[in-house]
Amino acid sequence: MVADLAARLRGYPLATILELGSVAVCVLLFLGTLALLASGPPAGRGDPWLALIAIGSTFVVFWTALVPLYERYLYS
Repeated sequence: MVADLAARLRGYPLATILELGSVAVCVLLFLGTLALLASGPPAGRGDPWLALIAIGSTFVVFWTALVPLYERYLYS
């Protein structure tokens, strides 16, 4: 079962990198949000919160704009 999964993942290396990278980004965003919530409300400029929002926004733009454009270019 694990060997079959590994073989499937090796068959699509770009998709594997995108999907595993997405999982890693989601986990890091979740942990970052928990850490920032535990530290209390933002004080001053709130740079850590802005960084978290920028990373999340970049992630969303990547999946909603860039990946579909790449797929359209790939399959056209």
